[in-house]
Amino acid sequence: MSTQSVSSTSNNTTSPFQITGLASGLNTNAIIAAEMAVAKEPVTDLTNQEDGLQALDTQLTSIQGGLQTVANDSQALGFASLFNTSQSVTSSDPDLISATTGAGAGVGGYEVEVTQLANSSQRTFTYTSPTTADTITIDGHQETIPAGASIQEFVNTINSDSNADVYAASTDSNTVVLSSRSTGDTGSTFIQVSDPNGTIVEQTALKKEGQNAEFSVDGVGGISASNTVTNAIAGVSLQLGGVTPTGAPVTVSVGAPAPSTSAVVSAVNQFVSDYNSTISQIETQLTQTPVSGDPTQGTLFGDFELQNLLSEMRTSMYTAGTALPTGMTSLSDLGVTTGAATDATSATSQNGQLTVDQSALTEAVETNPSGVQAMLQQWSQSFTTLVNNDAAPGGTIDSRLQGNDSEITQMNTQISAMNTMLADKQTSLTMEYAELESALEKIQNQGSSLNSALGTSSSSSSSSSSSSSS
Repeated sequence: MSTQSVSSTSNNTTSPFQITGLASGLNTNAIIAAEMAVAKEPVTDLTNQEDGLQALDTQLTSIQGGLQTVANDSQALGFASLFNTSQSVTSSDPDLISATTGAGAGVGGYEVEVTQLANSSQRTFTYTSPTTADTITIDGHQETIPAGASIQEFVNTINSDSNADVYAASTDSNTVVLSSRSTGDTGSTFIQVSDPNGTIVEQTALKKEGQNAEFSVDGVGGISASNTVTNAIAGVSLQLGGVTPTGAPVTVSVGAPAPSTSAVVSAVNQFVSDYNSTISQIETQLTQTPVSGDPTQGTLFGDFELQNLLSEMRTSMYTAGTALPTGMTSLSDLGVTTGAATDATSATSQNGQLTVDQSALTEAVETNPSGVQAMLQQWSQSFTTLVNNDAAPGGTIDSRLQGNDSEITQMNTQISAMNTMLADKQTSLTMEYAELESALEKIQNQGSSLNSALGTSSSSSSSSSSSSSS
């Protein structure tokens, strides 16, 4: 008797049955596969919808992040700290004299001459490596030098001692120079060294007293123990780097207190850069058409909410504020422009990109800082609120994401239930066709037996007839 094995294959489960169709002559596996393909279509459709929603969430999350960056940038433009005043200090020759200021300085130009730089006192010694440990006293502070110490080890011992008041430097294999750690006039009693064992012996002809810096500001002379001078110009620190040529003073100019033009310009450019990047990203998604067979493409094509947001953002670029100084009522007065929202022919109006006239922006900040501040603070509040209504936590995009996530969860539940039903259906179909094959096989076997029996009976009748005739 022939046998039939039965196969049942669901999404992730394989049954130990295989249907061969030996009895019926039918490809029962193909029949079941065709029936299951039709039954699985609703699951495929639902899975595609889920893939589309997940792709939509990915795009919305990315756009939300970009918009939040833009909102942070616009908010920063309204910070009062952006317009904190400071003073610029410049030098006509920063190599010879550089200048900085702290909290405030006297405004104006100053003629500075340097006739002498401050330096440290020095004594030079011949060094001989000690045969036994030696103790050397320098300005009352003792240094212990181990037996056999090289000149570099001696130098390292001095320089690593935070309590020492000198630095050491080896100029060759047996010469060491000790220099005071501070500059300025020390008089003749400087760097007092005591070394009875003779590890270091002074070369007295090379001793050098420390000296003060000597300078003048607008003809008024001054001295300083350091080359950093803080009392020559009120609020200004001078760093003396060299002696000025005779009759050629260096001009130090101190500007009036004003906001940092570079800081404001940088903040505006940062906003424009992030704005353009985000607008480009949104425009790409809005114009990406859906693709047949790929539910992840074109998920935001023609999205009404994002189109409306773009239009409002662009409109805010040239909408004038209220009660603002004349000539400083919108970003366009800073040189930040784009095409009008209704201008169908302008390339900038089509892609929403901003451009910055750097010269106009710099001039506006330098000539009308209070007007720029007032305008930016008013615009910043309005624009940041506009963007955050969509992009901030709890905003429109957040609500869409939460709604999509809820749908995805429901779809997952549905898909799981449908897959279970499909697995049961496939098992049932497999068993039905297995039973059909088994029944057909029995019928075929019974027919064979009957035919065999009929053949035997016919043979017997023929034999009997032959015998009677004889």
